[in-house]
Amino acid sequence: MGRENPAEDALILLRSRLCNPKIIFKSISESPDSNYSKLKFIISSSVTESCNNSVLLLGPRGYGKKAVLELVIEDLLVEHPDMISVIRLNGLLHSDDNCALKEIASQLCVEHQLLFSKMASSDDNSQFMIAILQECGLAHKTVIFVLDEFDLFAQGKQRLLYSLLDAMQSVSSQAVVIGVSCRLDADQLLEKRVRSRFSHRKLLFLPPSLEDLQRLLEAILSLPTNSSLPLGYVVKYNEKLHSMLSDQRFKEIMTKLTSFDSTVNHLLRFLFIAVCDMNMEDGFLSVENFKTALSSIQRQPKLEALQDCSILELYILVCMRRLEVKEQDSYNFNSVIKEYKAICDSCQISDNYARSHCFRAFEHLLQRKLICFVDNRGHSQSVEFRPVKLLISFHELSEGLKSYRSCPAILQKLTVRER
Repeated sequence: MGRENPAEDALILLRSRLCNPKIIFKSISESPDSNYSKLKFIISSSVTESCNNSVLLLGPRGYGKKAVLELVIEDLLVEHPDMISVIRLNGLLHSDDNCALKEIASQLCVEHQLLFSKMASSDDNSQFMIAILQECGLAHKTVIFVLDEFDLFAQGKQRLLYSLLDAMQSVSSQAVVIGVSCRLDADQLLEKRVRSRFSHRKLLFLPPSLEDLQRLLEAILSLPTNSSLPLGYVVKYNEKLHSMLSDQRFKEIMTKLTSFDSTVNHLLRFLFIAVCDMNMEDGFLSVENFKTALSSIQRQPKLEALQDCSILELYILVCMRRLEVKEQDSYNFNSVIKEYKAICDSCQISDNYARSHCFRAFEHLLQRKLICFVDNRGHSQSVEFRPVKLLISFHELSEGLKSYRSCPAILQKLTVRER
């Protein structure tokens, strides 16, 4: 470092931090209530107390399940270097029981420097796994099984899960089974014999609240006082950052961002763009930096497509949205027209188009990929009878209506009622 302009050094520091997700999760994992702390306690107790455990990490994709797990395993391998073995399986590759047992045997052989037999049967691999678990237990060594896409292992006869969890019932074994899944009901997919052997521990990874997001942003974007940066600059930078995070305009920007996509990767991309836009003359972040970043990262194609739609096509989109709000699982062109006519009658609007015009508008929406058929079956059916669904979110639809030049007021009122 040591440049004349401290803003350049600050920019390098912030960008390197945003390019390393481990630093991000480490900064929010210090709390004893964090999933990091809970998971580390579960695994470390198995290592130090020689007991068996099983746990599920559940939550939508992009909220740090695997990142936190890898961080915990990395820390435990440093704390207990010769007491942990890690076996990794993925449901997309190893959902077949025979294939999974073969992969486990192969990884165990590599871990313990043994020769792996490709000719071994599934029963041989299962017995080998049980024998290794017992040997590891006698040597006070814990085997961690990481089952990514856990819900895919819960299909079929679930022989692998039963074999693993049943082997862990032995006093001499010492293992931890960690399932990672984006399905919140993954544990309900287990058979009774498997569920009875599972410990029913679950850690949920959910979208952060605005308060959690505020703390995360402060941890990511603040500058350390013990760095080589001038202390006066760091103090002033952190003060301005704290003031900006409390600004109502900034909070509105973050609300818009998370309404589109609240995953960690999306947030990091957004922050990286904002940081790169920092004014190098004064060296401080401003609300305008984040406003520019939001406009560049938002998904614009569908909003632009809405600007080319006719008034009738907008009515059809709003009608489809209303049907979804009413929890109508399946609807087609006839259902949409029925809803459209109901709006025309109840609101007494002048935009009452004939069915033939509505059908042409419906076909145009299909061509523009703003709506689509639910499945590829039913090609022999007429278009008006095939189930359809929206391909735009409610937020995109409402934003598109706001920016539409000649949008009827009734359409915006109808969308406001659905909030």
